[in-house]
Amino acid sequence: MDTMFGRTKKKTTDAGSRTVTLIGKPGCHLCDDARAVIEAVCAETGASWEEKDITRDEELYRAYWEQIPVVLIDGEQHTFWRVDAGRLRRELGA
Repeated sequence: MDTMFGRTKKKTTDAGSRTVTLIGKPGCHLCDDARAVIEAVCAETGASWEEKDITRDEELYRAYWEQIPVVLIDGEQHTFWRVDAGRLRRELGA
């Protein structure tokens, strides 16, 4: 809630308008597992997804190196290391 103006933030619940971002690196078996879960859940829910390589982005490297794979939903961290399909589905509003 925005207490200064007495408004609440509108939470997007339409999965089709959500974006899931996988932050990982090549050769990471946990990243491969996370990718499979994300691909399946996004195919079910209609959410879009993208992947970013931590080895090609210094800012991502500094922020997430010890946590990869990291999953963001609409730019906010959802989870790291292991991706639970049910939890991801629920967060996407499906």
